[in-house]
Amino acid sequence: MRVVSGEFRGLNLKAVPGDSTRPTSAKVKESIFSIINPYLTDGICLDLFAGTGSLGIEAVSRGYETGYLVDKNYKAIKTIKENIEKTHSENRFIIQSGNATDALKKFAADKIRFDLIFLDPPYRMHITDEIVENMISEGLLNDQCIIVIETDYVIEKISDEHLTTIQEKTYGETQIVIYKYEE
Repeated sequence: MRVVSGEFRGLNLKAVPGDSTRPTSAKVKESIFSIINPYLTDGICLDLFAGTGSLGIEAVSRGYETGYLVDKNYKAIKTIKENIEKTHSENRFIIQSGNATDALKKFAADKIRFDLIFLDPPYRMHITDEIVENMISEGLLNDQCIIVIETDYVIEKISDEHLTTIQEKTYGETQIVIYKYEE
């Protein structure tokens, strides 16, 4: 698993030991970033179910100033820390250990708003639309925020007047839906 482009291009990243996480494949990651490339800015990104931290590290490599990486799995947090150390830019990442709901509450309390969000929950979880609706109601999204959802099930369209679907793709069992948020 490698960083595809940008400042950390070619950097090899560690996988989380065991089978508790499923890293985004190189093919899917390259596809996601080629789709969202026209929308990329230099703001703040969130990798909510970070696993290895690969998506958040890739975003920072491509110019985002700060990457927030959240996971509740101890092995994942340890792996994220090791992968971030390899970038030699630890000050550009904030690692949060804990579940998604608590992390979002903390971000709302701290008035943190995001420009790019990756939601790649464990495939057994079917909570993606609830998380997006919660982020909107808590004011966690900047105008023009891009939300990338990766799951193994067909994602029901999230109906919110502020969300526009940019693209939907299927790669084997992997479903990708990319939204743009507009205030």
